[in-house]
Amino acid sequence: MSTEPIIRIENVNKWYGQFQVLTDINLDVAPGERIVVCGPSGSGKSTLIRCINRLEVVQQGRITVDGIALTDGGKAGAKQVDAVRQEVGMVFQQFNLFPHMTVLQNCTLAPMRSRGLSQAEADEIAMKYLKRVRIPEQALKYPSQLSGGQQQRVAIARALCMTPKIMLFDEPTSALDPEMVKEVLDTMITLAEDGMTMLCVTHEMGFARSVADRVIFMADGRIIEQAPPQDFFAAPKHEKTRQFLGQILSSAHA
Repeated sequence: MSTEPIIRIENVNKWYGQFQVLTDINLDVAPGERIVVCGPSGSGKSTLIRCINRLEVVQQGRITVDGIALTDGGKAGAKQVDAVRQEVGMVFQQFNLFPHMTVLQNCTLAPMRSRGLSQAEADEIAMKYLKRVRIPEQALKYPSQLSGGQQQRVAIARALCMTPKIMLFDEPTSALDPEMVKEVLDTMITLAEDGMTMLCVTHEMGFARSVADRVIFMADGRIIEQAPPQDFFAAPKHEKTRQFLGQILSSAHA
């Protein structure tokens, strides 16, 4: 395993107008590491992971992904951004599937366009990953014919079809009905067991306990605390972390 971080975030600051959304963020992610980012609403979690594939631009600091400098005070060419996006899969809260395309077409579009695969090659890869997320039988259906949980699993398969080195998840279960959450989390657990580098913004603390190598807690645009899950849950050091865990764990038991 390489000792060089696959993601390095150094002194990153970001503003929306006058409002500072990220303050002095420093984070190294090792290849194969699984990180869960949690924190109250508005703490900057989603913004942080959206900066890793340049969906958001930072005004100060550096982000390097797999050796490619993505920011240098906001200056990164389209070439670097494209190179990083080839290696980084992203799954959003909303599934963002193309409604006029079948599940299979949703999965084959990017590999054919950006990796230059033939239809047959792309179909083969797509079916491999639809099997991985346990819905190969839905390949010829349209998104509207699937449940929310199935659509999110298609979104995960679609990201995997680009064979990324890193997967980013931005609250992938928050738009789902409770009974569908488990099927998506189970899919993510399988990926984690395969050694995929993962950053996941989520409120699913059971997932964090069982899958994360490290849990990061953010509040007010800063990383307040980070620790392995056993320490994070058993002995949180910061008062804000304790408050957050108290609220989220009591609402989970309610």
